[in-house]
Amino acid sequence: MSEALQSLLDLLDLERIEEDIYRGHSRSAVVPRVFGGQVAAQAMVAAGRTVPADRHAHSLHAYFLRPGDPGAPIVYSVDRLRDGRSFTTRRVVAVQHGKPIFTLSASFQTYEEGLDHQAPMPPAPDPATLPTGEDRLRSYPHLPAGTVERFLEARAAVDLRYVDDPPFGDFGSPRDPHSQVWFRTNGKLADDPLLHVVLATYVSDMTLLDSVLLAHGRGGWAVGDVVGASLDHAMWFHRPFRADEWLLYDQQSPSASGGRGLGQARIHTRDGRLAVSVVQEGVVRVPRER
Repeated sequence: MSEALQSLLDLLDLERIEEDIYRGHSRSAVVPRVFGGQVAAQAMVAAGRTVPADRHAHSLHAYFLRPGDPGAPIVYSVDRLRDGRSFTTRRVVAVQHGKPIFTLSASFQTYEEGLDHQAPMPPAPDPATLPTGEDRLRSYPHLPAGTVERFLEARAAVDLRYVDDPPFGDFGSPRDPHSQVWFRTNGKLADDPLLHVVLATYVSDMTLLDSVLLAHGRGGWAVGDVVGASLDHAMWFHRPFRADEWLLYDQQSPSASGGRGLGQARIHTRDGRLAVSVVQEGVVRVPRER
């Protein structure tokens, strides 16, 4: 396991301070606020620790309410909303400086047999044929060195490979609002299903709004031609998967309006199984000229 991955796992290993109350800390991000994927992942850890081990996460729905302060701890309070025969529901509120910054509702289910169908996996090149994230980032001379290093530090625990140029790599002209990345953790993980859900949740917030930027030829926060932040995030976990094995994150944007952009995505395993569906809306604003 890489040192960066171990550091991320330590970050997600929350401190229990009271019954159903946990405390977490933050790490550096590309932007000067707490990375949304970190808060969502930590909230899922908090929720999962109050759920029986035989009930696995099948969905989460979250709202980002305020920017997180990376210099202050985050307190996660879990409400046990329901413990039914098949389903368990939890609500988590993340608080900093006495105010909620994030809320999450998560549902867990015991295993059941049932109807089974899925959308087919889209075509994508083998991840081994793609440049590494570091090689890709260092190939763009227009990116300031500090920005590249912040990206690399923030994503060091994950091997994330773009199929095509990301928005910050090739911008200025609109492109098809469709983006694909392959990702896996930089090291093996334990066999705990919740851990793999948590890591996928963490990564899912890294690139989902890229497709919004592509549609308008914008490079994004890395080059400063938009400002934005996540507003809400939803995930449905359809089938078992491992976050330490290659996953294809196929993303598109059906709409942007009113200062907001919507991203939709599916995560497939390398052998074609549909593992996760993801939807996120975020603020995407063009800075006003002074």
